[in-house]
Order: sequence, then structure tokens, then C-alpha cells
Amino acid sequence: MKRPELLAPAGNFEKMKAAILYGADAVYLAGQIFGMRAAADNFSVEELREAVAYAHARGVKVYLTVNTMPRQYEYDALKEYLLSIADIPIDAYIVADIGVFMLLRTSFPDKELHVSTQANVVSAADCLAWYNLGAKRIVLARELTLEEIKTIRAAIPDDCQIEAFIHGSMCVSYSGRCLLSNHITGRDGNRGMCAQPCRWNYTIRGYEITEEKRENAPMPVEEVNGETFIMASRDTCVIEHIPELVEAGIDSFKIEGRMKSAYYTAVVTNTYKMALDAYFAGNYAYNPLWMRELESVSHRSYATGYYFSDCHLDANTAESNGYIKEQAYLATVLAYDAESGVATLSQRNKMSVGDKVEVVTPGAVGRPLTVDCLKNEKGEDISATPHPYMVFTMPTPFAVHPGDIVRAFAD
Repeated sequence: MKRPELLAPAGNFEKMKAAILYGADAVYLAGQIFGMRAAADNFSVEELREAVAYAHARGVKVYLTVNTMPRQYEYDALKEYLLSIADIPIDAYIVADIGVFMLLRTSFPDKELHVSTQANVVSAADCLAWYNLGAKRIVLARELTLEEIKTIRAAIPDDCQIEAFIHGSMCVSYSGRCLLSNHITGRDGNRGMCAQPCRWNYTIRGYEITEEKRENAPMPVEEVNGETFIMASRDTCVIEHIPELVEAGIDSFKIEGRMKSAYYTAVVTNTYKMALDAYFAGNYAYNPLWMRELESVSHRSYATGYYFSDCHLDANTAESNGYIKEQAYLATVLAYDAESGVATLSQRNKMSVGDKVEVVTPGAVGRPLTVDCLKNEKGEDISATPHPYMVFTMPTPFAVHPGDIVRAFAD
């Protein structure tokens, strides 16, 4: 059985480093234009060059999103952008628009092309059409069931790769083709500027729905057969179903979340990496602590998306449009002295002596410890006056490693 690639989001350089350290086989990211996450930090041309070199030095592939739907007047800028990065050895371009696809195909025929989920591919016929145009991989629409994915896999050539989202936010509309943001705010979700109005707080008064920050702009709403429709969906999480997804023949497992934190990237990547390692070691047994790890990051309530059901109105409808907050990211390990058992850390949030915390290491679930002592770089005790964003030392009852994460403990 072929091991699927684990593909992690990289909203900026810090998040990319976290993804790589915690087990990603590949990362996907965007330049500062023509990507679907315009609000992410993203990468300048020089940063992109540096990022690709950093990833390749560690055996990790880099995929660049060029997956907006540019208008006619934007094509000159698009061509100029593509020329500016043509010498960077990007492993593949993720494209949604057929015009952009053909521009890359004809102007840069040596570039590997992946078809974005924004293209809404839901059939073997669709996969074959893109494949015959020169696509190496298809990122399937998230509305497919696992049985549909198996059918597609069986009907396309072995070298036509398929990629599927396994974790993260779900669009309420068809694989991101949401017109609501554009209607309310003028920010087009298909051009990287989604305002996420499906996540806002609305109030129904009579036959009108009002968003809390736009009370002077009510919208009409009506019931159909006694029901109204809630827009916010749950987040996808398939950690309990790794064997089924591997055996379906999916080539790449994709994690959503370029807008999420570096802590999110590290923990989610680490958790799915542990599950895949366990499966391919031949002694797979689901570990409930994996779900505990995924519960520690920012998320909405979890469901399995469409993988085991084609209905998104029942089990997959969120109880709330708000996020379940992640455990506080307290510090990152910079160094560890094995002889003294003392770790040097870069602080992200406040810690105090007596705090119960956990250390997350690549390839392992969080390990608990109690903070016994905190000292600054001069060796002075800072137990009584902890401050964020400083370098400090503390003893640990077990070995830690550079890059390990210290987070708040959760029962």
C-alpha cells in the first residue's frame, strides 16, 4: 500500500518551519498575489525563493497556490508575476482557473500543475479531462463521499494523482464558490478576499436577519417547511479513519489552515503523522490521545465532512459559529542541556512557577510537567515576575528538543 503524502499549510515562514519540523512531506503556500488566502502573511518573491530552498534542504516539497480567478485586466500582472518566479524550483502550481492553467501549460511547460479544489472536481470524467490537459494531480472537491473517491480512483490512470482534505474548515458553499461575502461586503471569496460572513453572528427579528455589526442593513429571511438554514459547518476531522482513507488510494492528505497559528500547524501535522506512522508500521491501533491533540487547537466542533455521508445538514452542522479556542502556546524550546536537564526557551505567553504545562515533541503526544523554576538569561530567578516574549531557562524531568512546544495543560 502506497503511503500518502502529508501536505500541510504554510501561511508564513514560521508556520512552514513548524509544518516541516512536525512531519509534513510537502507544504502549500502563496505569493503575495493570485492566492486564495490574501489575508495570510504569504511570501514575497525573495521569501518564496528562501522558503523553497529551506524546504528542499529538508526533503520537503513546496506547492504554490495560484488559484484565484483573475479577470482579463489582471493577466498582464499574472504573466509578470509568473516570470518573476520562473527560476524558483517550485514543485507544483495549484491552479483553479483553466485560463491560468493553460497559461502555465503553454508558457512554462516544465512546471507541474495541480488542479485546486476550487475547480470543484467531483468525477472521474472531470479528473481525466484535466489529466489530458496536463494536470499531474487533482485536488478533489470536499463534497465527495469516500465511496465516490474510491470509484474515481479506480477509473483514472495510476499516475493521475488525487488529493483530499482530511482536516480543517469547510466552506458552507460548494468548495469555496461562495457569493455571500461579495454580496454583503464587496469582498470576493473567489479572489482571495473572503470576509467569512458565514461565521458572523446573526439575529432574526420577524422576517429579517441582521448581522450584529450591520444593524442598519437587515436581510429578508423566510422559513421553508418550518426550517431555516444555518451556514456555519463543522470542521473536518478524520483522525479516526486513517486506514479507510489510505486504502481508498488517496495520494495526498491535505490539512486546511493557512490562516491558523504555527501551533495549529505543528500539532495537526504531528498528529496525522503519528497516525500514518502507526498504520505503515503494521501495528495500527487508534490512539484516543490523537483526538485529544486535535482538540487542543483552534477549531469548530468536529465531524467527518462528506466522507461517510452526502448530507451536511445534520451531523455536520455546527452548534455554534464560534471557534473552540486552542490551548495557550506558552514557549518554544531553543536548546536543552542533557547533563543539567535544563531547557532554554523562547516565551510566547506568560508562565509561572506551579503551572501545569505540556511539552509537544515531533512524533509524540503532549507530555505533562509542572513548572518548578524559571530563570532569565542572566540566571536570575523570574518566578515571581513572569513576562511574555523573553528567553528563559527551566529544568525539565525528561529530555526535550529544539523546536518542542510548551503549551498550557488541559484536563
